[in-house]
Amino acid sequence: MQTGSAKGTAHVGRVLEKILSAKTHQEPSLSALSFVVPPRSFLLNIMCGVLGLLLHDPSVDAAPEICEGLSLLQHRGQDACGIVTCGHKGRFYQCKANGMVRDVFDETSISRLTGGMGIGHVRYPTAGSSNHAEAQPFYVNSPYGIVLAHNGNLIDSASLLHFMDATAHRHINTSSDSELLLNLFANNLQQTGKFRINEEDIFTAIGGLMKECTGAYACTAMLAGFGIIAFRDPNGIRPLGMASRKSGTGKDYLFASESIVADAGGFSEWEDVKPGEAIIITRSSVSRRIVAQPATFAPDIFEFVYFARPDSVLDGISVYRSRMAMGDALAAEVEKVLKEQNISVDVVIPVPDTSRVAALNLAQKLNLPYREGFIKNRYVGRTFIMPGQQMRKKNVRRKLNAMALEFADKNVLLVDDSIVRGTTSREIIQMAKDVGAKKVIVASCAPPIRYSNVYGIDMPSRMELVAHGRNTEEIAQAIGADLVIFQTLPDLVASVRQFNQSISTFDCSVFTGEYVTGGVTEEYLQHLESLRADNVKNMVLVGELGAQDGKGGGGRAQDLTTSVVGSSPMSVDDTVGLHNTWNVNK
Repeated sequence: MQTGSAKGTAHVGRVLEKILSAKTHQEPSLSALSFVVPPRSFLLNIMCGVLGLLLHDPSVDAAPEICEGLSLLQHRGQDACGIVTCGHKGRFYQCKANGMVRDVFDETSISRLTGGMGIGHVRYPTAGSSNHAEAQPFYVNSPYGIVLAHNGNLIDSASLLHFMDATAHRHINTSSDSELLLNLFANNLQQTGKFRINEEDIFTAIGGLMKECTGAYACTAMLAGFGIIAFRDPNGIRPLGMASRKSGTGKDYLFASESIVADAGGFSEWEDVKPGEAIIITRSSVSRRIVAQPATFAPDIFEFVYFARPDSVLDGISVYRSRMAMGDALAAEVEKVLKEQNISVDVVIPVPDTSRVAALNLAQKLNLPYREGFIKNRYVGRTFIMPGQQMRKKNVRRKLNAMALEFADKNVLLVDDSIVRGTTSREIIQMAKDVGAKKVIVASCAPPIRYSNVYGIDMPSRMELVAHGRNTEEIAQAIGADLVIFQTLPDLVASVRQFNQSISTFDCSVFTGEYVTGGVTEEYLQHLESLRADNVKNMVLVGELGAQDGKGGGGRAQDLTTSVVGSSPMSVDDTVGLHNTWNVNK
């Protein structure tokens, strides 16, 4: 891979203006990067955002728009990001690193990513390594030159890794199952033995992949000089959609995890990739086909509870409308429980930010005042290291300030989207009491979370979940609340499903312990939990409060064993196969 001159520098500058306005002059710190190859005993990929773009005019570079699109998906992962584009003669150009979009990409690095098509990725902190080499997209040179970005998690990685080693003879260099997925795809394409492949060969290869692996995956991929590809697992657990935009005599095409990217880019005709479907887009055609055997369509309901942006539409369901409905349903449950407990409430206050929509609807339903009692400091804590529980508590108080005038001498109903680890909830409740709240009742838009997520959200182990092995009263005692009220699972499902009645099932495994793909054994869960425990031993999560409580997204992992003093410019490129233009001498 070689760098090249930018085409349309003015276009690059215009598109990047919003991103660069938030960028500091400091280069991304290398103190959080590890250059040690991770253990080979497991493969795990956690919640991410993916994107693919093909422009009708090949003389216009796709990278600026991909970069802007990734910034709109930043809530899906702040640990690492990357872009690979395809330019003249099928040459790939790459820039990826640990860090947020605004830190990794600037005008100079974007200008080196030439070519009218490309794919991008943002990654949430994984239970694997924070190795710089694990930033996506991944690349394999044979056959034909392929790059892939993946959101989800495979649950049969061990057997697939053995197949790669013993049968396919392909080396997996990282601890990410995304690289494994890429090599499965590449191995299937290799079987054609053709000098040049066509759409039929690609559909066959993806269909074979879907028979070979189990788990959740929403992927974008790109074949050198050919086009961009998207495919989604047979259960449709992770979201993925496509859109188009008129461009001269043709169309530009977009793949993205959430519809907000299409809205912001002026794309229309947003359509979800169907479960088990593969879509291939070249500059001359769009081909799509269901390549998997029929399976239960079960999108992850936690996308609607917490993870997705409220202004996105997933599988025909407005995230915003679904959260409004959650608030309405929760209001009925709150009213019933408060009456049973003979407790009155003076004010409804949301826990920023995700719960605001539901809290407002709940307050309106119950004819109670809605107040913003917690004020967020958005400029603290993004890179602050928090060794230990005491520093974690201090970080919550740095991020939120409780206004005494909204809490003093009142019975307060705090509304949160969900309660996972409970550490953040405990500190927030204590903050409310410290400024004079008489009683603090907590209402959760989600039922108690008692089980591990194996499909791409790096939640804590079962033993770390505050609801695991506890009833509602014990949960309230554990987090210091006077009362906790949970949404019922039927009400949660109904709140989301009412906007798309064709979806009969959602993945609710974190609430029920029932995994739609099958194959999730107790042995697998224990292994997964031990890996997470081993890999977070010397790591802390910094960023949004929801991420710190174990909800996924919006956070970054930082290594406590690495000094943050005296970082020098990166002199090692541990990315295999492609030159990485991140942090090169400009």
